[in-house]
Amino acid sequence: MSMAKQYDRTELLNRAVELFRRQGFGGTRTAELVAELGVNRKSMYAEFGSKQGLFEAALEHYGRVNLSRVLAPLEAPDAGPDAIRSTFADYASASEGRFRGLGCLMCNTAVERAALDPGSGRYVAAYLERLTRAFRHSLGNGQRAGEIDASADLDEMSAFLMTALIGVAACVRAEAPPEQVKAASRMVSNMLDTHRPEASG
Repeated sequence: MSMAKQYDRTELLNRAVELFRRQGFGGTRTAELVAELGVNRKSMYAEFGSKQGLFEAALEHYGRVNLSRVLAPLEAPDAGPDAIRSTFADYASASEGRFRGLGCLMCNTAVERAALDPGSGRYVAAYLERLTRAFRHSLGNGQRAGEIDASADLDEMSAFLMTALIGVAACVRAEAPPEQVKAASRMVSNMLDTHRPEASG
């Protein structure tokens, strides 16, 4: 007869996300994970298989829960250019809030792990694709609503916005001066303004 689990998997993943977000994969020792999760090593390995397995489960959980919440305005059916502006403004605000020095787990992983192991890289690639698609969706809505010039190349704009947001998140992680991060957000807003029909007409 098997023993009932004495822990909640979701809570373990929430704790793992925060630890990996602070310290990265390489900077987090197994002993620290055991202490942070509040379970013994045997239970951790039984649930996740390995430190790598736990890390990938944390990335999946982060994408499904944390990023879905952050990207909800961009992925909403009626999202438009204002959702893009708000997303960058929110990230810029994080440069002087509780996320300063933490950044985004997926963006941090893109820098630390994506080129080193296929498991992490798979989640990062899916995130970059999702982010680009969300920007493309918002821009497409804006173009149909007459907020973006009909001649604008939405694929190029989406690619630019994706790389810009990754850069902003990396700056939040690196504790760059908040005014620099906010300046990047303002430049994105200015770029969107230049693609208004009245601006290009």
